[in-house]
Amino acid sequence: MIAEAYDIDQLVEDCKRNNRRAQEQLYRQFYNYAMTIALRYSRDEADAADIMSHAFVKIFKSMHTFDKNKGALQTWIKRIVMNEGLDHLKARERFSKDMELETVEEPQISNTVLERMGADEIMKLIHQLPPATHAVFVLYAVEGYNHREIAGKLNISEGTSKWHLSEARKTLQQQLSRFTG
Repeated sequence: MIAEAYDIDQLVEDCKRNNRRAQEQLYRQFYNYAMTIALRYSRDEADAADIMSHAFVKIFKSMHTFDKNKGALQTWIKRIVMNEGLDHLKARERFSKDMELETVEEPQISNTVLERMGADEIMKLIHQLPPATHAVFVLYAVEGYNHREIAGKLNISEGTSKWHLSEARKTLQQQLSRFTG
C-alpha cells in the first residue's frame, strides 16, 4: 500500500465532497485489492480493467451512501467491485435458466497435480470457463456463497447454480488431468 497521506475517515469525507486528490488517493490505496476481485470475474486484465473503471465510477458516485458504522470501507468496495464483475459477466453472455441438476457428483482432483501448478496456471483455467459457469464457480469456491445466495445474485435457480458448479468442476478436472503423469 501507498504511504497514507489521509486517515481513512478523512479520505472518505473528502471523497464525499468530490475532492479529486482524495479520490485519486482512494483509487491508489484500493487498486490492488479491487483488481484482485475484478480478475476473478474477468477473462483477462483488459476485462478486469473495464470492471475496475466502472466500479470506481460507482464508488465515487455513491460514496455519500457509505456509512462506516455499517461496515468497513474495504467490504463496501469489495461488494461494488464484485457486483460490477457479475454485471460484466451477465452482459457478455446470457445465463442459461433451463439447466437443472439437483445432485452433483464430486469430481476427484489429485492434490499432487495442484501442488505442481502455480496459482496463475489455475486461474488461467478458471478464466477459460464459460461466463455463467465461471461466475458460479467463483461465487461458490472463492467467495464462499451457497447455491441459494448465488441463485439470488444471478437470477437463476439453485439447480442451475449446482449444474454450473458441476460443469466447472468437470471442466477443471479434465483440464487438470493434462498435468498428471
